[in-house]
Amino acid sequence: MSTPVPVPSPLPWIPGLADWQRTDLELIIGDQRFPVAGLKSRRLVLNKAAAGSARLEGNTLHVDVEPGDAEWALALAAAFDAPNRPAAADPASCDLLKLAARVGLSPTSVLIEGPTGTGKEGLARLVHQSSPRREAPLVAVNCAALAEQMVEATLFGHERGAFTGAHAASPGLIRSADGGTLFLDEVAELPLAAQAKLLRVLQEREVLAVGATRPVTVDVRLIAAGNRDLAADVAAGRFRADLYWRLAVFPLRTAPLSERPADIVAIAAHWLLGRAGGDGLVPWLTPCARARLASHDWPGNVRELGNVLDRALVLCDGPDIGLFQIGEQLFQIHAVRPEQRGRRRAWWGRNLVRPRRRR
Repeated sequence: MSTPVPVPSPLPWIPGLADWQRTDLELIIGDQRFPVAGLKSRRLVLNKAAAGSARLEGNTLHVDVEPGDAEWALALAAAFDAPNRPAAADPASCDLLKLAARVGLSPTSVLIEGPTGTGKEGLARLVHQSSPRREAPLVAVNCAALAEQMVEATLFGHERGAFTGAHAASPGLIRSADGGTLFLDEVAELPLAAQAKLLRVLQEREVLAVGATRPVTVDVRLIAAGNRDLAADVAAGRFRADLYWRLAVFPLRTAPLSERPADIVAIAAHWLLGRAGGDGLVPWLTPCARARLASHDWPGNVRELGNVLDRALVLCDGPDIGLFQIGEQLFQIHAVRPEQRGRRRAWWGRNLVRPRRRR
């Protein structure tokens, strides 16, 4: 794990910089250079300017900061410093990430519960990256997407001729994760028969493929996730109680985006940093646009936020994303009933005819 390095003394044109701890970046402010320990090839260059902008050049992020509008600059800097970590700024979210990184050091099974679109897979990846298994594969499986008749063959493998169409043997996804981590998303969708076989994998550390007569030893760390209350499924008889207690050795829970509004700008910065154009210009979210995002309740959580940002990029004529690109009608789409869809003008038509302003 990288060691945080304190940043320079407070600067009046970028308040909050002194509270930020970078890990893997060489920081350049004007003509001052603040290196980190070891050889680092990634740089963050900050300059005071009349208007905010950001440009990505290889491993260097250049950010021009307008005095009085440092929030977006700091969010981009944090996203650039930790590109492989889930974005977070809310204190509760930061505590959750610290806890996930800590549990990653242990071999225990982890159960991540929370609403759809709240970053459960990202949290699972953080657990894996924080573990001694980080160099081994992380195999992610969406259990809801598995064909019911093929669940066991897909997860546990099968021998040649085990069923019609099995022209060759397959090791299965569990054995593919040997030495690493298996992430089972929507684990509540597994049939009861597959749950029983998964329990044996956790108890005995061995897999019996479909059509095989001898089990194969495996070394796999299991992380499971779901958007349903597994304890309620156990009470209803839809999920095995013994498997539940094997999975929930260390439970983690993600919160809806509406309960952590401080994360909105951090997630948006992480999202838009990956949308830099061919010229390296990073989309710049204006203060009015950020305020509009903060005022929404986000029933679709992070997925909805990503959709709104991607739509705004389509409507932009340049790197600035303003209030008109975020527009209220973008948030209304999910609420439009089928019978209303022919009674209103398309949201893209209403935005494109408006003059571009920076607000």
